[in-house]
Amino acid sequence: MTIEQENIVDLISINNEENYLTLIISDHLEWDETGEKLLILQNKINTYLAYIESDEIVEKYPESKYLTIIIRVVSLEEPNEEGRKFLKLVAPVIMDAGFKFEHVVSNENS
Repeated sequence: MTIEQENIVDLISINNEENYLTLIISDHLEWDETGEKLLILQNKINTYLAYIESDEIVEKYPESKYLTIIIRVVSLEEPNEEGRKFLKLVAPVIMDAGFKFEHVVSNENS
């Protein structure tokens, strides 16, 4: 699964010991100047929020009802200026919805 498959949750990780469930967005795209990636990322995040808020996640993972939910974007590259602005705007919106947000860069060549 990838960020381009906007209507699919890429990966779910559950850590029962630390009481959290992480929904991971796998981002392999370059940060472009046109904003196309930002639109794709926004749509993907909206899919994740809908998945959580519709309780579909609870249907598939009943224990999620009792866990802290984190939406994590894992990118291969550092975001450009527009990407950083977008991520700063997204984080409080997700937190206001009652969830945590993380963005990490995981360069597979490291």
